[in-house]
Amino acid sequence: MLPEVFFFKSLAFFLCRFILGKLRTASVLNRSESNVAQHANFSKYQRSNSLAHRQDLHDQNIVFDVEGALLRSRSLFPYFMLVAAEAGGLMRALLLLMTYPFLGFCGAELGLEIMVMVCFFGLRKESFRLGSTVLPKFLLGDVGLEGFEMVRKRGGNRVGVSGLPTVMVETFLRDYLEVDMVVGRELKVVRGYYVGLMERKRRSVADELEEMLGKETSSECGLIGISSYKKSLQHDPLFSRCKELYLVSKSDKKSWHHLPRENYPKPLIFHDGRLALKPTPISTLAIFMWLPFGLCLSLLRIVVGIILPFTLSVPLLVFSGLHLTASLPTNLNNNNTSNLVDNNQTEPKRTKGLLYVCNHRTLLDPLYLSFALKRNFTAVTYSLSRVSEILSPIKTVRLTRNRDKDAVMMEKLLQQGDLVICPEGTTCREPYLLRFSPLFSEMSDQVVPVALDVEVGMFYGTTASGLKCFDPLFFFMNPNPSYRLQLLEKVVISSGVRKDCDSNECHESEKTTRFDKANYVQEEIGKALGFECTKLTRKDKYLTLAGNEGIASNRN
Repeated sequence: MLPEVFFFKSLAFFLCRFILGKLRTASVLNRSESNVAQHANFSKYQRSNSLAHRQDLHDQNIVFDVEGALLRSRSLFPYFMLVAAEAGGLMRALLLLMTYPFLGFCGAELGLEIMVMVCFFGLRKESFRLGSTVLPKFLLGDVGLEGFEMVRKRGGNRVGVSGLPTVMVETFLRDYLEVDMVVGRELKVVRGYYVGLMERKRRSVADELEEMLGKETSSECGLIGISSYKKSLQHDPLFSRCKELYLVSKSDKKSWHHLPRENYPKPLIFHDGRLALKPTPISTLAIFMWLPFGLCLSLLRIVVGIILPFTLSVPLLVFSGLHLTASLPTNLNNNNTSNLVDNNQTEPKRTKGLLYVCNHRTLLDPLYLSFALKRNFTAVTYSLSRVSEILSPIKTVRLTRNRDKDAVMMEKLLQQGDLVICPEGTTCREPYLLRFSPLFSEMSDQVVPVALDVEVGMFYGTTASGLKCFDPLFFFMNPNPSYRLQLLEKVVISSGVRKDCDSNECHESEKTTRFDKANYVQEEIGKALGFECTKLTRKDKYLTLAGNEGIASNRN
């Protein structure tokens, strides 16, 4: 406790000295739209509306201001709050919120430096991954469709200029918007830790620009600039090279639309972090006010779900704000089933438990299925924290990732009763389905696909880089979390292995068939939810978000 108190006291003292020093010397850097008259003196300045009618942008090189010409919102506070909350913790987020009323009196540049100081001071550079795991989701949600159409990749090079630190925007611009070059603010690092200060000047980009575009092109001939009226461009080292400059006004942005998901150059499938809503100042204040009540409500919901029987727990949980919409077949055990190979094949006689195959949205998927059917199941999972395993109201069994051992264990569990499995092996927040592991298709000739979707308002109940034992706690802290469950018709899947073949041919046929079965069930669930099926795996997710292969440890 003492080192933490000393850290925040030192940070507060240093921040006060920093602000007082800046207020003595800094001039107000805000620009208003009255600069239109100043810009009008230069013939190359034009309104951004005229750029939409140009048909010759396919081979043009474009330099654009990220905040002024691409993002709909003018406020940078939410992105720094994400850094403060996700990387720095609750106390740092509270400190940033307390500084917000003073930011408006400091000027744009000084306000930016204060937020950088609060958010980055003391963070380790090597472990900072929010620029690639958390921020792209919120930045993409703030991109204006009209702004994107002006700067999107058509053939020429794209150079994005941002006032934000490069570590916050580089992945978003390069990987998701296909920008060729990113020019941002560089942060000072001492012994591997950020000290909360930015370099006075941007890193020299003239040589890189000339190397990428060619010396003649980068000098004057082929560059088109897109920025806002609020930014001073006369002495900017990049925009001063532009032959033409198009300016976006505040009124233009008010009419912009959100960029639809289908227009993303690269789909956003994986992202991390606990915050589910954009932390604007008002939203952040609401979160802090809700936290004490949300924590108590979450613990109460967990206790009710563990202790009470279904007849009592379900009505109480619904009364507390949980929503479950369940769509069930008229008769789960009827013979009107789907067949993967032969539509005329009769349903095999059931000699063991039924296998329920779910897509994976949160750790609570099997539990919600149990509540919907008011039956106890055994759930098998590829990763489960020891705490979650102890607190689970239904029986849970952890898979070993050894195919032979897991097959024997699942066969034994099916002999004892019904079984629930999530073959994706990990959760996915976005409307995509990861590749289904084919192990389940070898365990039973008949399976029941279960399509699940979830909506939360404040917090995500999943994480790739945090402690998984807190997943249920965060999920139940949402005021009104909602689950949508659709039980599909039972699917009868036959082996499809030819009998008249040698062992090698049969082995290859069996290998192909089990993947076909898994893909078929995946497609059925995808159709029911309107989700897109992918071939991405658990390993792909964790390498992207956590830099590891996602092997859970018992300490979680």
